Amino acid sequence: MAGAVTVRRIAVIGGGPGGLYAAALLKRLDPARQITVWERNAPDETFGFGVVLSDETLGGIEHADPVVYEALKKEFVRWDDIDIVHRGVRHRSGGHGFAALGRRRLLRVLHERCRSLGVELRFATEAPPLDELRAEHDLVVAADGVRSTTRAALADAFRPRVSEHRCRYIWLAADFAFDAFRFEIAETEHGVVQLHGYPFAADASTVIVEMREEVWRAAGLDRAGPQESVERCAKIFADALGGRPLRSNNSAWTTFRTVVTEHWSHDGVVLLGDAAHTAHFSIGSGTKLAVEDALALAACLAEQPDVPAALAAYEEERRPVVASTQRAARASLEWFEDLGRYLDQPPRQFAFNLLTRSRRVTHDNLRLRDAHFTEAVEREFGCPPGTPPMFTPFRLHGLTLRNRVVVSPMDLYSAVDGVPGDFHLVHLGARALGGAGLVMTEMVCVSEEGRITPGCTGLYTARQGEAWRRITDFVHSQAPGTAIGVQLGHSGRKGSTRLMWEGMDEPLPEGNWPLVAASPLPYRPDGQVPRELSRAQLTDIREQFASAAWRAARAGFDLLELHCAHGYLLSGFLSPLTNLRTDAYGGSLDRRLRFPLEVFDAVRGVWPDDRPMTVRVSATDWAEGGTTAEEAVAIARAFAAHGADAIDVSTGQVVAGERPEFGRSYQTPFADRIRHEVRVPVIAVGAISSWDDVNSLILAGRTDLCALARPHLYDPHWTLHAAAEQGYQGPGVVWPAPYRAGSRRPQTGRTDAPRPRLALDPVTALPPDRAVPGPHGS
Repeated sequence: MAGAVTVRRIAVIGGGPGGLYAAALLKRLDPARQITVWERNAPDETFGFGVVLSDETLGGIEHADPVVYEALKKEFVRWDDIDIVHRGVRHRSGGHGFAALGRRRLLRVLHERCRSLGVELRFATEAPPLDELRAEHDLVVAADGVRSTTRAALADAFRPRVSEHRCRYIWLAADFAFDAFRFEIAETEHGVVQLHGYPFAADASTVIVEMREEVWRAAGLDRAGPQESVERCAKIFADALGGRPLRSNNSAWTTFRTVVTEHWSHDGVVLLGDAAHTAHFSIGSGTKLAVEDALALAACLAEQPDVPAALAAYEEERRPVVASTQRAARASLEWFEDLGRYLDQPPRQFAFNLLTRSRRVTHDNLRLRDAHFTEAVEREFGCPPGTPPMFTPFRLHGLTLRNRVVVSPMDLYSAVDGVPGDFHLVHLGARALGGAGLVMTEMVCVSEEGRITPGCTGLYTARQGEAWRRITDFVHSQAPGTAIGVQLGHSGRKGSTRLMWEGMDEPLPEGNWPLVAASPLPYRPDGQVPRELSRAQLTDIREQFASAAWRAARAGFDLLELHCAHGYLLSGFLSPLTNLRTDAYGGSLDRRLRFPLEVFDAVRGVWPDDRPMTVRVSATDWAEGGTTAEEAVAIARAFAAHGADAIDVSTGQVVAGERPEFGRSYQTPFADRIRHEVRVPVIAVGAISSWDDVNSLILAGRTDLCALARPHLYDPHWTLHAAAEQGYQGPGVVWPAPYRAGSRRPQTGRTDAPRPRLALDPVTALPPDRAVPGPHGS
């Protein structure tokens, strides 16, 4: 225990699983500690019924405290299957591996363990005032739940953000055991209602009933008493329950609250579990996160020299895991909030969509769990035998793409006088040889003044058109079957800046050119103020786009994309944050759309009829007062009505003060919404980094094509390697003859699993290598 924190007196506020387990671990690490747990409720008074724990969490418990693990193991109900019931059809997927037990039984196990170790438990007792606790204890652990009074008392230090969501739900129970984790969808006269159910004992199941707020009110449940609510829920899901009743535990309708805190500790007080963070019940991670928090806190106090260092290490370790879980939970929560948009999907695709909603379960992962179910979904989707979804063809207007992979536009800033050179030939040529169905150029500027930097390419001179023709000829001759598309745009207020690696979005130190925009607003405070475009200038720019499109057609491009995203000129007209005009081109969304649609029509008028046109949009500005998700749908609908063959759905980069919610595939929900509400093909972008992600998104029906940027910088042959890694050989991807010898995946060395995060010997001490890091969550 050398180097461990000397903490003799510890106060734990909250007697839920996280607080109790933290108390037990901290006492076991050092029996001399005086640890007191304050719980305002009686020992058996608890919210909810069953608790689900993953094998990963159980493994951590087993290594840290075998006594608790053995006691829990005797109580677990285990099952592997998930049932999805929709429109009277049940689809079952197996191999998932769940373990659950009653919440009261879990608390009793932890009560017994705490008492056996000498932890003082004070039930039905409010904790003393925080200042008093801090004065008398070396550490205060606040595990007092989602409505934490400790967090509220130190709000200025912890800086919490609490969001309420759009569904009402109620925790109930049934006196029989489901034989699977069950999701059932009911389409009532008032709207969609869903059931989440799972067994937690041999004769009992948790049943959560959830619906949108407006459905709840339309059904009159806002006016129903507790017993009436229980009876009506049982009636809605009578088939699932076999006509059996439901029961409550002082259950009430509520909305889920997502808690995010900037800081988890302050002046000897540390937050744990729901007090620090929450994750929606649909991914079953609340208790899991709290227990894993307790494991990490105990380990860090054993490893670090003082309390501040231990609490900083605890937060540093847990925050990335929690953030990842909260992103998954948010995706799952929003999927159920928007469940109505998926009701008309084919039955198995609907089930696959539900199973992969959080992006934690993926196509490849589900194939390992249940190959039969996954293959059935693929057949229904139209995948030929042995063909991953990403290698199915897709038709856009007169162009058929042999697979669903797009090399996303990436600015190279390597042109001279707007002319693409050898670097562009090698860059685009290599990625065309790499197997993608569609390779896109960077944003090609329609005028010299419309460049972002001096290194941007253009299509405003004949010489530039000829240089592009050299590249399209290479792609068509050396990578037959790969399409190449051009993205046309104008920098607007984001022009006249340095090359990216010299200072992204920073103004040129010299040689600047004048900027134009929808309104005279600089992109950055130190940036150039653009001129507001006059009617005559709008006409000139519209003609510049049309001329560039004509040159693009002559240069042999297969597809043209109009860039209306990322704060460039046309995007600047769409966003209410950057368009402050009072004429016919500003104000309402219809007016803000007017100029981008005029440009689209002009380009469509000169672009060959048999070649597709797409439009890239920023579906949100990630800033207050910016483009809303509803407006993004309206924007997409307007372009589709004017003849756009697909919408390329990106986000942000419109204003410098944006606050994106980064994460894996974080932009795909916007594409998903546009696809289902507008009924137009979409291209999804944004941190899609694996072929498994592509397969998952395509098969779930969330997108039609996936555009990847950075993965193609890392590996120009990303698509070929994706085929090799999946053992796929077929028409969806073709290895160039000189590369065929490399078409087998190279052998790799062995990879050992990480060691447990916290392992204790049968007495109290940690082994010498206790500080070996390892994961706490998925």
